[in-house]
Amino acid sequence: MRTTASIGLWAVWAVVVVATLVPHPMSLTALRVAVPGVVAAVAWAGSSVGAWAAAIVLVGVAFLPETAAWFVNGPAYPNERRFLLRPPGPVLLGGLLPAWALAVGLPAAGVLLIAAERVVLGVLLLVIGLPLAVVLLRALHGLSRRWVVFVPAGLVLHDGLALADPVLFQKKVVDSIGLAPAGTDSLDLTKGALGPAVELLLNEKVPMVLAVPRRSAGESGASARLLFSPTRPGAVLAEAVRRGLPVS
Repeated sequence: MRTTASIGLWAVWAVVVVATLVPHPMSLTALRVAVPGVVAAVAWAGSSVGAWAAAIVLVGVAFLPETAAWFVNGPAYPNERRFLLRPPGPVLLGGLLPAWALAVGLPAAGVLLIAAERVVLGVLLLVIGLPLAVVLLRALHGLSRRWVVFVPAGLVLHDGLALADPVLFQKKVVDSIGLAPAGTDSLDLTKGALGPAVELLLNEKVPMVLAVPRRSAGESGASARLLFSPTRPGAVLAEAVRRGLPVS
């Protein structure tokens, strides 16, 4: 069992090393799925205070917005700049940790049980855990593919949780972009994300297809006012200024 655990941990280490060398949204997902396992491994091994400190620092760096920015901009075109969106509030507060624990814990437990010669239980956990892990890891990877991206023509909101398709807001229709004031009635595409939101005001309605259509009568799917929540709102507004967009 100890040998199996050691081989598994070294394999995860190799995957994370490769991921850090290849800036890509998929690498960001791999990093953020694997790194919290370091804390679990440290707890399981009963390691020293120094190991705990190193694990906590590693997790903190992996989840920094600046770290995410480097990964998601890896495959972007040179004239693009992507800014990751905050995860939905309900996911962050309620679903994220259980999803990670099931996606990582069940397959790992199955392998370790087989190594400990508890084959029936181990195989059962693998049969249940592997398909579930595929579903959950796809969902977690979706969080690494939600961003607002500045392009020469304007900015694009790429958010599969809020919009069925990415939407381009051309420069000519942007009236202003800035931090959202309290009590605004703009179309909320933040999905309940925590932290400050950015408000985009347009001089005409732009058609968009919501991922979950609103139930209000006569909802057309077009709006001239909308909210989104980037992880680095200040950097988004600075980029808007650099691109010549009006910032309020």
